[in-house]
Amino acid sequence: MKVVFMGTPDFSVPVLDALIKAGHEIVAVYCQPPRPAGRGKKERPTPVHARALELGLEVRHPVSLKSEDEQDSMRALGADVGVVVAYGLILPQAILDAPQKGCLNIHASLLPRWRGAAPIHRAIMAGDAESGVCIMQMDAGLDTGPVLLEEKTPILAQDTTADLHDRLAGIGADAIVNALGQLDDLMPVPQPELGVTYAHKIDKSEAKVDWTAPATEVDRKIRGLSPFPGAWCEVDGQRVKLLASRLAEGQGTAGEILDDALTVACGDGAVQLLRLQRAGKGAQDADVFLRGFPVSQGQQL
Repeated sequence: MKVVFMGTPDFSVPVLDALIKAGHEIVAVYCQPPRPAGRGKKERPTPVHARALELGLEVRHPVSLKSEDEQDSMRALGADVGVVVAYGLILPQAILDAPQKGCLNIHASLLPRWRGAAPIHRAIMAGDAESGVCIMQMDAGLDTGPVLLEEKTPILAQDTTADLHDRLAGIGADAIVNALGQLDDLMPVPQPELGVTYAHKIDKSEAKVDWTAPATEVDRKIRGLSPFPGAWCEVDGQRVKLLASRLAEGQGTAGEILDDALTVACGDGAVQLLRLQRAGKGAQDADVFLRGFPVSQGQQL
């Protein structure tokens, strides 16, 4: 098929590679424009942009798709289908209608649960037992279109958002190839109204750990916000990101260090911190962190 691909971050790259490997013709790649990054604030292409250039594909990065010129330009590609995954722009109806068979979205949740911007983070933070990928026929709503295909995966006890992100990216890549291979035979299933939830964008104000919360909630927050923006607490007046954890045995005053393995008491139960990061330093496993930044039993976070 002739495919117009629309995606921006790392999550989208395996999908682009899978489409090419499956023999589809990518007539153009749309992604977000390069943005200033790093200490020098030089413009850096997005992961999809960089990969598309490596593959010798045409790259377009309009700041908006609302103009008639942009919509005419999309129609002129003569695409059979559009594949959209974490693109980052609202698609006007004229863009959705430009490919012959419309646009398909790869969404990283089991719709209608977790429509919106941060479905992977929210699923872990909510304690969901499973997640997955839906291949959805796009309409003008926010992740409201009928579902063509669904693939599930369990959320494991120590999964971080990074872990689940990478797993879902691979699942999504396989799923869209499967969907395109049987597109004319797939039956669109309208999403039920029951069970709709919204995965609102993660706000950095959510990231500070409240040790008075139950250990299950603290553990989910740490794993759900890893690696970005990273849950954090203060240790001896320094902000430390908490990037991995697990539930542990123990009781004490909320925020109290219970042993020499970074087990911390919560409002109910305890968590063990497994991976941490100090400001200006790289992420470290707990044993390495403690060698450079001792934390004592009985210390209060």
